[in-house]
Parts: sequence; structure tokens; C-alpha cells
Amino acid sequence: MNSASAQRFLSELWDDSVVPELVEYIRIPNKSPAFDPDWQAHGYMEEVVRRFERWARGAGVRGLQLEVVRLPGRTPLIYMEVPGAGEDTVLLYGHLDKQPEMSGWREDLGPWKPVLDGDRLYGRGGADDGYAMFASLTAIRLLQEQGIPHARCVVIIEACEESGSFDLPFYIEALQERIGSPSLVICLDSGCGNYDQLWVTTSLRGLIGGVLEVEVMREGVHSGAASGIAPGCFRILRHLLERLEAAEDGRIVAPGFHVEIPAHRIAQARVAAAVLGDVARKFPFAQGVRPVTEDGAELILNTTWRPALAITGAGGLPPIANAGNVALPANSVKVSLRLPPGCDGGTASQALKALLERDPPYNARVRFTPDWAASGWNAPAEAPWLTQALESSSQAYFGKPAVYMGEGGTIPFMAMLGERFPDAQFVITGVLGPHSNAHGPNEFLHLPTAKRLTCCVCEVLAQHHRQTGA
Repeated sequence: MNSASAQRFLSELWDDSVVPELVEYIRIPNKSPAFDPDWQAHGYMEEVVRRFERWARGAGVRGLQLEVVRLPGRTPLIYMEVPGAGEDTVLLYGHLDKQPEMSGWREDLGPWKPVLDGDRLYGRGGADDGYAMFASLTAIRLLQEQGIPHARCVVIIEACEESGSFDLPFYIEALQERIGSPSLVICLDSGCGNYDQLWVTTSLRGLIGGVLEVEVMREGVHSGAASGIAPGCFRILRHLLERLEAAEDGRIVAPGFHVEIPAHRIAQARVAAAVLGDVARKFPFAQGVRPVTEDGAELILNTTWRPALAITGAGGLPPIANAGNVALPANSVKVSLRLPPGCDGGTASQALKALLERDPPYNARVRFTPDWAASGWNAPAEAPWLTQALESSSQAYFGKPAVYMGEGGTIPFMAMLGERFPDAQFVITGVLGPHSNAHGPNEFLHLPTAKRLTCCVCEVLAQHHRQTGA
């Protein structure tokens, strides 16, 4: 491709058409079903689907066929096909549902308040993952404008990813014949270590979670009377969690949640750490706080190939202003355990339940209720043509080499597709770089990276056809 004209064309298209549509998308609180059980009644998801459908039909992509597929009782899915040369198929993926609001937004920002500040478009969902459909279709349109052939493209935009994609397997099954067998899968829902080059995601962690509840009394009792007689439910909770995680350093000490890290992934982590320098600087640490280690490669492996526990919510604890001298009868926490690629989510979820519920201290009532389980994913070996395409596109549009690194998050769709299409090549990438803060406050889309990444997708599609369509 002519890289200079490609960048000009896409930059104008994004500024004139894509960014205004993303601004309107950010305004809509279309939270994923896990965070909005009444999503159908609220109608926000439907509003986004209608807007995306309208934009896609008017995007100027020749031959585009679009259908909003609706299975009973499930979130909708936008299914698109663009005819191409040759017999191969490329599957491009994104999602349109969002995480909930989260507190801590900057005073002038908000989750449903789009703010364009220089190169950053702030607001929930722009980077995770509203931009994906626009990047996919504008990449295809650019190829058409430059007269460069590409394979048949199938674009899938789901509405359940932030809830674990529990609806997606049913759609993939229903659309199996229409999708075919892709030889290349492109997913634009991942991260980047910086905004200076193309980052390719080589693996994704899995995730299991649930609610851990501890009950010791039927009702609260004066703490002066009960302390020393009734076991504290919070202490029991700590004891149970330490079966899983070492409090002094955060290591997951329970067996069954680790895998052996492949040597080439360790080597890639070292390269990525050298490129990034201070790996932890992208996080908003409070003054004086240090990361768990100063070894950048170990930090990358910790967040990509090792299990890790997070407590993301709590119940049974009154607000501090209302906390009297009462021994609490019960409490609960939301447990989130990231799993390394290769650790089966279903098996791990059962093991976690058994670990937390067995032999409860003081015979307290302990219950762990799993809510979801997703396995991780490790990319298959990369074909030489794809390695070359990624490198040349990064050099052409970023001016620096491509970097390979695992991601700590979970995209359930990848593990599913990896099993269904074992011979496919995968390109997993995204725009979630330093401080972009997906799921948290002050989320933003870095627009120059989104534009350059779109150009890289064009290059990969073009080289894929040269490889498979000749």
C-alpha cells in the first residue's frame, strides 16, 4: 500500500465520520448484561446496535451485507460480510457492550460524557471496544479505495463480552456455516505497551470468580460482649483466602492454578520489558508505593502467565460513618482469580470452590458461589508471512518494530476460536495503552494509535491475500 496516502485517507475518515459516531456511542450507558440485568427494558443496547448498523450501512464499504442476528433471550449480535478474492475467510471481532461507571473520574470527565482532549477521546467504551467495528470497516474500505484485493471478511460485533461472552457460543454455533473456516482471525480488543509501535498479544489469561460468604451468627452483637467468644467472620475470611494466596507477597500457593511458562514467552517478556523500561509506570500508584518487584520481565510474566487474586467487592461491612461497636454476623467478598493460559477455567473453578469450602474454621457457615469461568489462550505459532506483515506494518505506520507480549486480561472469544479453528492464524492487538484505564475511571481512546492500528490491519489483510489468494 501507499502508506502516506493510506494514513491521510484514514485520518480524514476517522476525523469526519468515526470520531463523531464514537462521541455519540460514549454517551449511551449500554452496560453489559452482568451489570445491567434489565438491559432489554432500558433499551441502551438496542440504541447502540441501531446506531452501529446505520453507520456501517453508510460507511461506503462495497458489497457489505449486514444482519442484526437475535437469538431468543440473548443479547444481539451484528454480523457483517464483505466479499473478497480467493476462497479464504478472515474473521474480525469486536464488542459494543461496556463496563459499569466506576468511581474516581476526573472532575471534568465521566463515563457517559465524551470529552475530546487533544489526541484523547475520554469516556466509557471508546477504547474497550467501541472503536473495533469502525477500525475493521474503514480498513476494508481503504483496501477497496486503493484497489488492493483481500479475502472475504466476516465482521462480528457482540454485545456480551464484558459479561464473559456467555451468549457468543450460541451465535457462533448458529452462524457456523455462514462464517466458514477462517484462516485468519483479527481481534481488536487488547492492549498495547505504549503508543509508539504495534503491540501483538501472544496470550491471554483466563478468569474465574465468585462470591465467598462467611456467617458466624444470626445477627450482630455488641463487640465488647462477643469478641473473644464468637470467632470474627472477617478473620475467618482472611484465613480462607490465605489458603489460596500468600499474604506477604501475593503468590498463589494453592496447587492446580499454575502452568509451566514456555521458554519463548519468557524471552518475549524480556524483550518487551527492555522496550518499556519502567514496566509499572503506567499505573497510578499512590505516592511512595512500589510495584511487587523491580524486575520488569517478572512483572510482565506475573500479569500474563501467573495466577493472581483480586478482591473486587465486599458485602456485610457497614460504611465507616455507620460502623458501631458491633461484631458482624457475616460478610462476603467478590473473588476474582486470573488464570494462566492453559489452565482450564471450569476445572479451576471447581477446585477453588473445594479449596474455600472444606474444613471451615470453627465450623462457620462458608459458601463459595462461582459466577463464571473462562479459560485463557496461547497464540499458535506464527506463520512467516504474518510475522513479516506485522513487522512491516509497524515500521510503516509507527516507525518502530512490532513487539510481542501477553496480556493479563481475558477475551473468552479467543479460547473458543482457538479450539474451533486450530489451523487459523491470529492477530490480537488493541489500543489500551498506558493510563487508558479500561474498566476504570478516565478511560480514553488514543486516536493516533487507533488510526495507525487501522492502517496495520489493512497491511495484514493485504499480505494475507497475497499469501493465500495467489
